[in-house]
Amino acid sequence: MTTPKPKTTQTMKPATAAKKLGIHLQSTPAEFQEGVVSRDELNALQLDPPQWLADLRRNGPHPRPVVAEKLGVSISGLARGGVQDALTTEQIEAIKAEDPAWLRQERATQSEVRKEAVRIKEKNKQEAAKRAATNRPAK
Repeated sequence: MTTPKPKTTQTMKPATAAKKLGIHLQSTPAEFQEGVVSRDELNALQLDPPQWLADLRRNGPHPRPVVAEKLGVSISGLARGGVQDALTTEQIEAIKAEDPAWLRQERATQSEVRKEAVRIKEKNKQEAAKRAATNRPAK
C-alpha cells in the first residue's frame, strides 16, 4: 500500500493575487508585494477584505482592466485613448464627466463588438440546432 502524499499548499506570486483581486500591485502594502499568497489567504482576502484592500477597490489606483471596465471600453481602447497608467476612481470619474471624443468612439466600438458576439453566438446556436435535427434517427 502506498501512503497518501501530504497535501501541498497552493501559492501564487503577489502579481497573480493582485490580478485576481482586481487591484494595482504597486499600491498594495509591502508585505503583500514581498511575500507569496496561498489559495486560502486569497479566499480570505476576497471574503473579508482588510481595510487597505477595501480602500484600493473603492478609490484606486485601479489596474487597466478595471479602468477599462469602469469606462466601458476595451484595454486596447484605453491605449488608443492614451491611457497607459493605473487611474484612481476620481480620475476615472473626471474622464467620464469630460466625455472626450476617444471615449465616445471606443464605447461605440465596444458596443458593436458586443452586438457582433451576440449575433455569432445566436448563429452558432441555430446551426447546432439544425445539425441536431438532421442527425436524429427516423421513427
